[in-house]
Amino acid sequence: MDLSILTTTTEPRMRTRRPIATLEEQQVPVRVKLAAAWTSFMLLYAYVDILNFFTPGVIGDILDGRVFEFDLSQTFSTTALTLVAIPTLMVVLSTTLPARANRITNLVVASVYVPVSAFNVVGESWTYFYGLGVALELIVLALILRFAWTWPRTAPSAILTTSPDRETVRAADVR
Repeated sequence: MDLSILTTTTEPRMRTRRPIATLEEQQVPVRVKLAAAWTSFMLLYAYVDILNFFTPGVIGDILDGRVFEFDLSQTFSTTALTLVAIPTLMVVLSTTLPARANRITNLVVASVYVPVSAFNVVGESWTYFYGLGVALELIVLALILRFAWTWPRTAPSAILTTSPDRETVRAADVR
């Protein structure tokens, strides 16, 4: 029987340093950034409301038919659904609208949601909780506004101009 298999060697192993590969930075399309930001906003918006159920007295107020200062009604529920549905639809619209309409829609809707989000902290006794929730929502809205505002533009393709003798020439030919 060969016992050499069972013994371990104490010889030092030779190590070579491998260069650390640089991670490839891939450009993320604006549409994807906007859809991801609206998804984040929607989740924050919903979870702040869901976690609010753990605030003492909230469930009792809901059972008594009141939320914050509002009576529970079909109008209240429809408004609440609309406020959550718009960011949900913005995920889809950010990936499907033409670029110009997409940019404008994102700028308008995000601008409207800034005061809507800020309103959620008004009159709340749990200011740390709501303050953090609103601050995070406002950061995401600021990102949406930035992504939409700085949407990359394409350079105009060969511009047609006229030469002094009225011949039409391409801008590329003029250089």
